[in-house]
Amino acid sequence: MSKKNLSFEMPIYVLAPLAGYTDLPFRSVVKKFGADLTVSEMLSSNALVHGSSKTLSMIEKSPNEDPYSVQIAGSEVDVIKRAVEILNEQEGIDVIDLNCGCPVPKIVGHGSGSSLLLNLPLMGSIIRTMKETSNKEFTSVKIRLGFEKKNHIDIAKVVEDSGADFLAVHGRTRAGKFKSAVDYDAIKEIKAAVKIPVIANGDIDSYEKAKWVLEHTGADGVMIGRGAVGAPWIFHQLKSGTNEIDRNVKHAIILEHFDKMIEFYGSYGVVMFRKHVHTYSKGYSGASALRQSVNRVAEPQECRAMIDDFFRNSETVC
Repeated sequence: MSKKNLSFEMPIYVLAPLAGYTDLPFRSVVKKFGADLTVSEMLSSNALVHGSSKTLSMIEKSPNEDPYSVQIAGSEVDVIKRAVEILNEQEGIDVIDLNCGCPVPKIVGHGSGSSLLLNLPLMGSIIRTMKETSNKEFTSVKIRLGFEKKNHIDIAKVVEDSGADFLAVHGRTRAGKFKSAVDYDAIKEIKAAVKIPVIANGDIDSYEKAKWVLEHTGADGVMIGRGAVGAPWIFHQLKSGTNEIDRNVKHAIILEHFDKMIEFYGSYGVVMFRKHVHTYSKGYSGASALRQSVNRVAEPQECRAMIDDFFRNSETVC
């Protein structure tokens, strides 16, 4: 990949890694409809090193995912190094990203994710090791503003000084989980303090919000996670520069997502798509009846016809 495929000359729109949602089918859809960069679900460096087949399968990408980032989590320098060496053997990866933001107790308890914000020398050592070991073009880091309290400038400086090419900032501390208000001023302060590109993340759930965050923070891009679930067309809106989204485009995106799920998971994709039907149908008349019907169907063609008919004919109520 040449650097022009991941240029920060214009704001870039990134799909955030989101466990249980940003699998290959979902990523391929948002990529097709406008995302500049897609990121794998978070992978355990330990699981990679121990040859977990499930973890290795999570690296698989869609042909249209170019550029493509793989996110890893870990807290041991030597394990991270071996994980990066394994990723070096995989073609089609352009970015290796270090998760320094996950607030989940299971991850934090292992010293990974946002726990690294408590040990900046270790975090810096891991980033340097990744940069020195990786044969990929970019090394990136996703951070929060701190663990209990904000020390976001210190964190960002360590990321930059350790050789990362860019960073994504979730505008909460670890203590803030996903509920506290996002501090976009702090993201703005990070952008002013470092020379590497900064991507803003946190509660970006609409076209208007994404545009406001870019303007307010001066960030080089936005990373959207939960805001894209049930509304992957947010990337289409941002790329087309309009808040308007044609219902036929929505219809096409939903069916494309369903087809990709079946292609990737087989008939079990019907079961896995149910949670997406629930989010896609919010605000439509008859949504409750659709959800109940879909929950009883297991055959792909029958389910697809049901979804196709609903989104072709139902009207939004809000």
